[in-house]
Amino acid sequence: MSKTDWITQELDGLKQAGLYNRIRTIESPQGAWLVVDGKKVLNFCSNNYLGLANHPDIVAAAKKAVDTMGVGPAAVRSIAGTMSLHVELEKRLAAFKGVEAAITFQSGFTANLATIPALVGKEDVIFSDRLNHASIIDGCRLSGAKIVAYEHNDPKSLEEQITANLSQFRRALIVTDGVFSMDGDIAPLDKIYEVSSKYDILLMVDDAHGEGVLGKGGRGIVDHFGLHGKVDVEVGTLSKAFGVMGGVVAGNAVIVEWLRQRGRPFLFSSAVTVPDAAACLAAIDLLEDSTQLVDRLWSNAKYFKAEMANLGFNTGVSETPITPVMLGEAPLAQQFSRELFDAGVFAMALGFPTVPQGKARIRVMISAAHAIVDLDQGLDAFKKVGKNLGVI
Repeated sequence: MSKTDWITQELDGLKQAGLYNRIRTIESPQGAWLVVDGKKVLNFCSNNYLGLANHPDIVAAAKKAVDTMGVGPAAVRSIAGTMSLHVELEKRLAAFKGVEAAITFQSGFTANLATIPALVGKEDVIFSDRLNHASIIDGCRLSGAKIVAYEHNDPKSLEEQITANLSQFRRALIVTDGVFSMDGDIAPLDKIYEVSSKYDILLMVDDAHGEGVLGKGGRGIVDHFGLHGKVDVEVGTLSKAFGVMGGVVAGNAVIVEWLRQRGRPFLFSSAVTVPDAAACLAAIDLLEDSTQLVDRLWSNAKYFKAEMANLGFNTGVSETPITPVMLGEAPLAQQFSRELFDAGVFAMALGFPTVPQGKARIRVMISAAHAIVDLDQGLDAFKKVGKNLGVI
């Protein structure tokens, strides 16, 4: 028996359960339409909320930066990898978010892995929303702190867990996603802040799917709730609405400075590349110049959701452009995705462990890049497949 036979058996089990992830290959720039596995299809998958991933201004900024400063920084930020573009980007992000300071990382995932272990350790406790993203969960585990889950988006449950546990630990951290990526619902950050303030606990929000989406001109969940200066740590990603790559931690200047000294991905992994940093700066320019793209995103989302409801689909509890089409079992969701692809729509199925057992779905990601005619074509495909599979 081979030492990897168990892996083959596990993979076979995933296939039999309808949970095996067959990864498709994209052969074109991101946008409302893609070439996927050689076929032109309507894109309902990407996190390209504002259509910036292939925006001409952003492409031009990346090209110019490569011509003037090269590609790779060739070092970690703390040794010889901090370039003027990184410094400018962090200043611009702080100003955009209305915070004291900001620090950038290679991704939103590494931003969480850097931040949580730097703030709490084995003598401490983390109060974490039960549905928080995998990167938050991994950051919590790395910290060694006691992890206490509270019920999803439930400030009362949070307070109950705090009163039951806080006295046993040195320090504490409350952490929640801002927008939950699978369901599209928004954390009640105003109420969570009230709890954190009452017990004087650090508050951290991961705004990966709120950056460029919520708040005035996409300034995020803190702006959405008018909590400027009250949330200690805002984690964001530059790979979704910004259309590029990277992560950011913004907020309290003392915390940001501590991350420069003790954020392990900052200290031990090379800096964000030159074109990425320049492209992110161009994205900030676009967001500061106009709210047009953010407004169009929300208009498209409102239209699509209303029409899906009219067709009889269940789109769950979403309050954002994330539109889950709830189907239940993973094999049905995978079959639905395959038939959508045959009908010219790229919309991937999501099943366990990405979502709980029995809550498989197609997650539609609406973008400002979509025209109404695109959305109508997608709706026609959902109607056809939904009727064919007995969903509607």
